[in-house]
Amino acid sequence: MLIACWSAKGGSGTTVVASCLALLLAGRETAGAVLADLAGDVPATLGVSAPDSPGLAEWLAAGNDVPADALVRLEISAAPGLALLVRGHGPLASARAGVLAALFERSNHPVVADCGSRPGGAAAVVVGAASRSLLVIRPCYLALRHAARAAHRPTAVIVVREPGRSLDRHDIERVVGAPVVSDIEIDPAVARAVDAGLLASPRLPRQLERALRDVA
Repeated sequence: MLIACWSAKGGSGTTVVASCLALLLAGRETAGAVLADLAGDVPATLGVSAPDSPGLAEWLAAGNDVPADALVRLEISAAPGLALLVRGHGPLASARAGVLAALFERSNHPVVADCGSRPGGAAAVVVGAASRSLLVIRPCYLALRHAARAAHRPTAVIVVREPGRSLDRHDIERVVGAPVVSDIEIDPAVARAVDAGLLASPRLPRQLERALRDVA
């Protein structure tokens, strides 16, 4: 199973949502889970030192002669049961992105991909191929406007709710054309955990766990 998380506007919280979903799946699935970082911010969010070794960018650029297990060799441990595929260095070439998405879909582990905001290139291919495409959005007019014009239609929406916004879930569902499956209230405790690199230690903030446990 491949779950692609993406947003139509920067600053929506896509990386935090993708990381939390992967952590929840890692704790639930016997085989663990994989978190594929196509945006580049996951290591900092999880408090993991990003290795200077190759990542997804290098795998995509390597061509068709890479060994069958090359992708698995790139995985690093990010938390109990959770393997992380870092972004790596350089552009995310789209030529082999379909192969990457197919490998994710056929994996024995659930794979969560952080595809960032306004995904293009390889990230766009992964979003288009995912069995679940989750749009992460804040209920503001600009974000909704970008979502309405996005190249991809999500299968579901996760709303990161801010106080004082007049748009509700029904407005978002009507414009985006997909159901809202989770509402996440902005919580300073979550921001502090992310800033300190402690999102996964010792456990997810309860508010996030409650909001996302039925989505994972």
